[in-house]
Amino acid sequence: MESSSNADQNEVSVSGTPTSSVSSPYRRTYSDISGLSHRFDVQSFYNRPPIKNAVVLSGHEEDLSEDAVEPKDDVDGDGHGEDNDPDSDIDSAEDAELEMMRERFAKLLLGEDMSGSGKGVCTAVTVSNSITNLYATVFGQSLRLQPLSTEKKELWKREMNCFMSICDYIVEVIPRSLGTNVEITETKLRSDILMNLPALRKLDNMLMEILDSFTENEFWYVERGSSSMNSNSGGRDSGTFRKVVVQRKDEKWWLPVPCVPAEGLSEDERKHLRHKRDCANQIHKAALAINDSTLNDMDIPDSYLTTLPKSGKASVGDVIYKQLCTAEKFYPDQLLDILKISSEHEALELADKVEASLVTWRRKTGGLTHSKSSWDMMKDVGGDAGNDKNHILAARARSLLFCLKQRYPELSQTSLDICKIQYNRDVGKAVLESYSRVLEGLAYNVVSWIDDVLYVDRTVRNRDD
Repeated sequence: MESSSNADQNEVSVSGTPTSSVSSPYRRTYSDISGLSHRFDVQSFYNRPPIKNAVVLSGHEEDLSEDAVEPKDDVDGDGHGEDNDPDSDIDSAEDAELEMMRERFAKLLLGEDMSGSGKGVCTAVTVSNSITNLYATVFGQSLRLQPLSTEKKELWKREMNCFMSICDYIVEVIPRSLGTNVEITETKLRSDILMNLPALRKLDNMLMEILDSFTENEFWYVERGSSSMNSNSGGRDSGTFRKVVVQRKDEKWWLPVPCVPAEGLSEDERKHLRHKRDCANQIHKAALAINDSTLNDMDIPDSYLTTLPKSGKASVGDVIYKQLCTAEKFYPDQLLDILKISSEHEALELADKVEASLVTWRRKTGGLTHSKSSWDMMKDVGGDAGNDKNHILAARARSLLFCLKQRYPELSQTSLDICKIQYNRDVGKAVLESYSRVLEGLAYNVVSWIDDVLYVDRTVRNRDD
């Protein structure tokens, strides 16, 4: 009972801990670098063959002295002697991996608070932060269409296998009949993990295959502001055609500039790019669906509910509320056009307001309690709506929020999503949410990189025409 109370104290201190990185927005493609991503293979550790020539000490280790140990002869005459013994190398490697394993599990158990003062976050938040930071470590510097290095591939696979192995122990107990009056119970993986985790593994492998396909390309990259970018030459190694074309309004200055030959890409190369773009786009949609489903299954924290205004109108404002109320037929795309959103920041603010009003209207209908998940709340929208005004407003707010996220696919996590992740205690949901979120971000980046190359190719060919 004492250990459980200590655990409860650790979980209560989530919102105030300075060590948690959850306070920053959960972006699709960004995270701080974590110290949890070390080289360690759990499976190889347990499957390693026994140590040869192991010495068993039987009690009086203190009797062993330096005089009792015979010095090693210098067989080679080069001063090394027996120092190159492969068994000693295995011992030192095992000790290093064992110490690393202890450090990793200590960070998980202490909730990223290595001081041991009890101010760490819960295990679910720690795992979520670790997966997010691992993604930043592996893919943070990947800004172009090219395969990952072998070292980063191994790091990503090894670490993700370690995190996903946690889900092997998240099971549910179900009854099984033996054909008699006696029934037994058996365990199986929880349904959401059983369905979504293999799908995420498949999406992960497909993204790696897409990146691996860009080995021999007809396009190349130059760093922005380099001498090659300012050259008038048309060669692959010395020139770029971005100087003579119109710059894109949404161009990101930190990305390298894609370049194509003077005559543009070949038809086979364009087909290859379009095919990979379609695949990455489908992966993005699948990862987004899993992420939304996982977030919807999480409970809405009480801390979020207490911050909501009493009326949904106060959240969205008069203009949006009037459109939601008065129109006989509601068209969310037209409303977004009227609002004239000019930046992703404004889109995120609108998403927060619409989501807050949606929760407020659902609470007024009695379809939401402190323990009811947002997915149950969304399923109730339209199910028993009838002519109730709050039901109609909630349904229209939901459609507006959906269209907004479709129009801005790289939108950061909303305030409600961040609050759910911060107060989540389910480790399985933490793995699914963070894994799907980073895959969603990677797929979106791949689509954007391919679009950049196709844009340059299209501009060069139009200029020649």
